[in-house]
Amino acid sequence: MINFPRSTFCWKSNPWQQDPYYRYTGGFVGKHGQTYHVRFNLEALCVITDETTSKNTEIFLSAPCRTEYTIATRNLFQVPSSEFRYSFSRGYRLQIAKRPSNEAEITTVAKLDDVHLEHHLDIRRYLDTTELKTVQSIVKATLANDVLNAVSTYRDNARGLTITVQYPVNLINLNVADQEFQVCTGPIVLPDLATWNGREVTRVFLAHASFTHFDHVEFILQREVNASDSEREWLDAPRGRDRYELIDNNKRPPNYPVQRPNPTVFNETWELAASNIILRAENQG
Repeated sequence: MINFPRSTFCWKSNPWQQDPYYRYTGGFVGKHGQTYHVRFNLEALCVITDETTSKNTEIFLSAPCRTEYTIATRNLFQVPSSEFRYSFSRGYRLQIAKRPSNEAEITTVAKLDDVHLEHHLDIRRYLDTTELKTVQSIVKATLANDVLNAVSTYRDNARGLTITVQYPVNLINLNVADQEFQVCTGPIVLPDLATWNGREVTRVFLAHASFTHFDHVEFILQREVNASDSEREWLDAPRGRDRYELIDNNKRPPNYPVQRPNPTVFNETWELAASNIILRAENQG
């Protein structure tokens, strides 16, 4: 049972290099050659198991932040703003989908060793855990304020893959009188198996999970949406620094101006036969 709040991924950036066009490459406001460290907590784990070879591919999801200027003294948030999320396997940074699962996207993946000067994954686990096999035990553990993780497992029969997602139960509903429960929580990360190459996927979905029984799970996936022209007037208006300020207004890159961030919604749902497990660890304060 993973202790998600205490599990982290840390990287050290490659020395910063000035973009030929944009003043604040990646939102960085430092000096040529500078490096910086980033550390974030993990929020979910997804494991793809090849049923033929029994080999596992692990995918992790980071805690979020709003896009920011790094490392600044004032005017820290980028406006227009978007959410920064990071999903990765043991070897690669993966692309989080912007479109629904039935639409293909051009995906960009990169080796962790190429995009970071250094990186380190630290997974912490609870030592004394139990599996809750009855609704009564789930109700009791919830009311006792114990730490709960959910593990949802489903299969892709066509590809011979088993997908197991582990995530903290950040929200659970109870009907104590009738011994009912409903997990409704997230975020989690799901693989786009259409991009599976036998070892990795190149696209993943940000999602939330919900279930009320041990044999069924529902996921709702995030996607981008386009704002109306009237909304884009204020949505795209920079405030303070402009993330895409040019070094030279007479020297513009291809495909300029760049598209500003789109808003996101949770819309597409998957209803799947699954095995759901609730794991418990004592909340020791």
